[in-house]
Amino acid sequence: MDFIDTYLTELEHAVRALSRDDLQKAAEALMQAWRDDRNIWIIGDGGSAATASHVMCDFNKLTITPGKRRFRAMALTDNMPLITAWGNDASFDMVFAEQLRNFMRPGDTVLAISTSGNSPNLVKAVETAREIGGTVIALLGDKGGKLAGLADLVVRFPDPNQGRQEDGHVIMNHVIAGALKQMMNAER
Repeated sequence: MDFIDTYLTELEHAVRALSRDDLQKAAEALMQAWRDDRNIWIIGDGGSAATASHVMCDFNKLTITPGKRRFRAMALTDNMPLITAWGNDASFDMVFAEQLRNFMRPGDTVLAISTSGNSPNLVKAVETAREIGGTVIALLGDKGGKLAGLADLVVRFPDPNQGRQEDGHVIMNHVIAGALKQMMNAER
């Protein structure tokens, strides 16, 4: 019982400490991408790859507002044949960067999700996004890693535990998707 109580208590503390201002800025940047008719490309590894797929689903479905154009969000984590082709033929470090070279246009947004902020394939993808002329938003763990210095906007989950950081990223997703829906409803 101690583990359960401690885990949930620490998660509660981290959620209370989560920057509402940073979440608002991320939501506003994503809303601007929608206004500018841009694509949102979502990346992550491991548990963060699963969260990337979840974010894609929620941004594309939960934000639907009658009479308004829909969000265009795509998780680059979901095309395993292309990921394994780049991983095998070039390097795993390039699995997202090379997809961005195919799909991303200047002005698009990359949403990078990472607990460490140091995954070489995410760092390469963010560097590629910057070269192409995109905006980068990063949902990170408490330290932020290299991605914290490369992203335009950063939202950190203030907890040292990787599991709770991943929980926090899912919470961030639901908060941002809900905020986007609210903003779309208010949009003229």
